[in-house]
Amino acid sequence: MTRSVFRFLSRQPDTPELYGDHHMLRLPRYTDYRQWQQLRSESRQFLQPWEPTWRHDDLTESSFRARVIRNTQEFSSGLAVPLLLFRRKDQCLLGGITIGYIRRGAAQSCMIGYWMGEKHAGNGHMFAALRLVVPYVFSGLQLHRIEAACIPDNWKSIRLLEKVGFKREGLLREYLKINGEWRDHLMYSLLAGDQFDAKANGA
Repeated sequence: MTRSVFRFLSRQPDTPELYGDHHMLRLPRYTDYRQWQQLRSESRQFLQPWEPTWRHDDLTESSFRARVIRNTQEFSSGLAVPLLLFRRKDQCLLGGITIGYIRRGAAQSCMIGYWMGEKHAGNGHMFAALRLVVPYVFSGLQLHRIEAACIPDNWKSIRLLEKVGFKREGLLREYLKINGEWRDHLMYSLLAGDQFDAKANGA
């Protein structure tokens, strides 16, 4: 039976490490730079059509260190949980998923976004990651609603969200500026009360 366990670092008890049988997610560290830079660099053409325009210094070590600092601050302030996805057996970096725009009060919701290295795409890794992240959002963060937006012709992302159990809610016109252009997005959501099998896990 598949296990998903929420472990916490002894030196920082509120820092999440999410484990499945084959995958692990955690906050980025400075030591992740070389893996991150290599994977993002070799996946650039694969990723750019679905992401905001990359800055000229996006893949530099100084930019990554600033990213790690910003991610830590966002997590500490309760605004976001930016996670990197690794294969457990060899700690190979596969991609990333961010629980962002966390809203408390009456909303109790968040927005998720994710990316996968080109050579790892299509192997069920992000499906497995979402199977770990969703229970963490609902049980760990105690939120009520997860939102995800994707470009209408990104059929791989649409298929992934629907496989996990997200429901399509509507079209957001020119919602985000992606690769230099304002693009429409489909809004999907998953509620804490929706049917979701947390025991499932990808290979």
